[in-house]
Amino acid sequence: MMDFIQSLTSFILALGVLITFHEFGHFWVARLCDVKILRFSVGFGRPIYRRLFGRDRSEFVIAILPLGGYVKMLDEREGTVLSAEAHRAFNNKSISRRFAIVVAGPVFNFIFAIMAYWLMYTVGITGLKPTIGDIENGSIAQQAGIEAGDEIISVDHQPTPTWSSVIDVFIERIVEEKQVNFVLKDARGNEKITRVDLSRISIDDMAGGRLMSILGILPEQPVIPAVIGEVVKGGAAQRAALQAGDKILAVDGVRVNDWLEWVEIIRKSPEKQLRIELQRDGAIITRELTPVTEVADGERIGRIGAIVDTSFQEHRSRTAIESYSLGPALVKATVKTLDMSIMTLRILGKMLVGKASVKNLSGPISIAQYAGHSAELGLVAFLSFLAIVSVSLGVLNLLPIPLLDGGHLLYYLIELFKGSPVSETVQVIGQQLGLAILLGLMGLAFYNDILRLAG
Repeated sequence: MMDFIQSLTSFILALGVLITFHEFGHFWVARLCDVKILRFSVGFGRPIYRRLFGRDRSEFVIAILPLGGYVKMLDEREGTVLSAEAHRAFNNKSISRRFAIVVAGPVFNFIFAIMAYWLMYTVGITGLKPTIGDIENGSIAQQAGIEAGDEIISVDHQPTPTWSSVIDVFIERIVEEKQVNFVLKDARGNEKITRVDLSRISIDDMAGGRLMSILGILPEQPVIPAVIGEVVKGGAAQRAALQAGDKILAVDGVRVNDWLEWVEIIRKSPEKQLRIELQRDGAIITRELTPVTEVADGERIGRIGAIVDTSFQEHRSRTAIESYSLGPALVKATVKTLDMSIMTLRILGKMLVGKASVKNLSGPISIAQYAGHSAELGLVAFLSFLAIVSVSLGVLNLLPIPLLDGGHLLYYLIELFKGSPVSETVQVIGQQLGLAILLGLMGLAFYNDILRLAG
């Protein structure tokens, strides 16, 4: 129940922030163009909060359904406009101003992503060093000459201090269906260069979590003691009276050697009562623990709400921090946002031509789960989630589909070349077509969510 509440809260917070930022883009540029704002709404449906602001007494509204928002502007096509205010109506503005107002929403999504990545790279992203623990015989990695103990220094000239940075480059190159150049450092400190063909891995393989297994790479895992660093309030661990500092010794009489073994036992034991032996302040204590059920990637797993203790030295020696000063961090964030935008378009294109499955579309349930997980992992993970969703919103809103910002921009481009606005009949037909497309995509994404939950 606590996991559900956390996911829902994180989901609402994430959407609220991103929707507000998107709509603020429309609002801010409209004000610059002297368009009168009637309403700024975060969400749809019945208002749960309303307030008037500014010289125009514009209405700010928070509505009950947090799945979108809108900025309502003065417009002669939607009601009577006083002659004294006609010059402030949206429809009476030049094409360039209308274009700027509409495109501002998606642009602000990209700006938000840049800001989020900028903060991430300034604070620093901590992760495990990309050292290879084992290589599968006959795998892509072995054929490329990669060996156990090698550390990945860079991929295609991009430094890779952590596994996260390696995966980022992998994803881009898999979407592009390219080969990549690896710079590796072996256990003796010698560097070597090799080439790996990532075109043999599909987007569906990557989305299904099979990237490393198909490459034949098993990342080196540090031996992490099974010591609890923090207990999540309201979780199964707290109900079982587990505490920070407890060292797990055995489960149902079977010895636990490290944290990964402990996690695997918990994942495989949803709703199963476990007898835990632990060490606390030198004493051996027994506790009864029942992991709660959670669905992840269509699989029912156990969770208890306990976070590992990361203070031990061996673990710290195997980690690295990817961080930059303010200027380079801003450049990195801008490039990252651009790369993510292009990659999103490429994936959508591959879905259209059948090179990627539409099963990869995620709906509100999956997004809520990702929001909850990222929030649980900390600020950097949550910022990364927000940035990815913000880029997706920006790209999707620019698609030339009626009802979306991109559809309006398409109409303005036609008006620019045609010399007159698109007829109302064409706009009505376009709206109906756009609504059908959007409802179809939403239904498909929701259907995928249900399939994932059902396993």
